[in-house]
Amino acid sequence: MARWSLLATLLAVVVIMLGAWTRLVDAGLGCPDWPGCYGFLTVPHDESRMAIANARFPDTPVDVEKGWPEMIHRYAAGTLGLVVFGLAGYAVRHRREGVPFRLPLFIAAFILLQGAFGMWTVTLKLWPQVVALHLLGGFTTLSLLALLTLRLRGEQQQTGERFSEAVPGGLNRFRPWLYGGLMLVVMQIALGAWTAANYAAVACTDLPTCQGEWWPEDMDFQHGFDVTQHVGPNYLGGQLTADGRVAIHVSHRLGAMIVLAYFSVFLALLWRRTKRTPLAGHVQLVAVVLGAQIALGLANIVFHIPLSVAVAHNAMGAGLLLAVINLLWRFHQRALPETADTKHTTTTEREVTA
Repeated sequence: MARWSLLATLLAVVVIMLGAWTRLVDAGLGCPDWPGCYGFLTVPHDESRMAIANARFPDTPVDVEKGWPEMIHRYAAGTLGLVVFGLAGYAVRHRREGVPFRLPLFIAAFILLQGAFGMWTVTLKLWPQVVALHLLGGFTTLSLLALLTLRLRGEQQQTGERFSEAVPGGLNRFRPWLYGGLMLVVMQIALGAWTAANYAAVACTDLPTCQGEWWPEDMDFQHGFDVTQHVGPNYLGGQLTADGRVAIHVSHRLGAMIVLAYFSVFLALLWRRTKRTPLAGHVQLVAVVLGAQIALGLANIVFHIPLSVAVAHNAMGAGLLLAVINLLWRFHQRALPETADTKHTTTTEREVTA
């Protein structure tokens, strides 16, 4: 079950990347219906099927190049759903043997909700509120699967094995800061989702300024973050004013700077306490992934959103979320309760085990 959970986690990353690819090639409405494509299981490509499809949807003629990215994304998401349902079924069947089943069941229920948002993304013609929630739902699914994988792999270890190496006491004071870092990453992902849903990634094409100004005077935050904005007949390409998109883009940039500054200080302080412990590698992982994500974000602007870099930026955002969740999990596995002994004495392996 741990192996299948790991497979589902990796597949969730692939689904997120395929979703980014679909958006970036403007194929979000490549199939105007759901879950099929013009009423077929695959994209119609021969003359007879294309004639039928065009008759069914006369306002949206078949575009094979736009249909396939959409359907490939749906195939991958459907496969992920089947794997998750399989995990939930196995967990329920073997729950009397100590297999955790509540989390797999919750993930299966959430997959159903995520599928509904996928449907509404199409039927509501890329309404940005739904698109952003659908993107966040993908990252939430990934996070839940990662937690399930960590739990299952952790339960494979023998009792006490996780405390086999001594770690310094006093790590509990870092716990709220680690949770704060996780919240910042989630908020930045939400800003990225809103940026993508409103086609604001290309609103600023220069660095470090935006349209030649450090703080563009015409930014329209009220319009840019209006969750009640009117949509119709569809949102393909976006409907926000340029000033609204600039406000969203600049907010995403500021969020990235805040995340970078926060983790630079936090990870430096944490590294000083953990550099000779098993936690050191997990701290380094967060730092490396964060650096790669910032570099990809800058490359997106410098090279004007190339497809490969933009997809990698989405994937690395998922990687950063996973790295922080992994560090938080490892931290909880190794951090010790604050006692007089751990505050004023050097922790030995015997004391940790005790």
